[in-house]
Amino acid sequence: MTLPLTLDRWGIDDRHLDERFVRASGPGGQNVNKVSTAVELRFDVASSPLPAAMKARLVALAGSRLVGDAVIAIDSREHRTQAQNRDAARARLAALLAAAEKQPKARRPTRPSRASKERRIEGKKLRSVVKAGRKESGEG
Repeated sequence: MTLPLTLDRWGIDDRHLDERFVRASGPGGQNVNKVSTAVELRFDVASSPLPAAMKARLVALAGSRLVGDAVIAIDSREHRTQAQNRDAARARLAALLAAAEKQPKARRPTRPSRASKERRIEGKKLRSVVKAGRKESGEG
């Protein structure tokens, strides 16, 4: 069983997060009209204690969640309680941080081997013979 990711792993605490609670739409009956359960979580990447390379990958991964220069905005409104939405938003941010933590493998360009080139040419020749056979028999 894997433990849920926490923001403590990267040295991120409440100082680096800005949370706003707003009214959510959806299920909840009259509760929706009275209680602000949806969470808007904002994380300023530039002022965070993350390494520079990880910040760059995080900004690239954020995509449409990026607001302004380097602020990631995560919106959570799928649960009926404020605490659950808050935990869900933080979990999403932690997942994004975990993805940004992984360094992509450097791509090493390769060339086809001589044998694979020969197999390819042989296949093309066989196909050519099949098509030429159609022409002679009057098909097509």
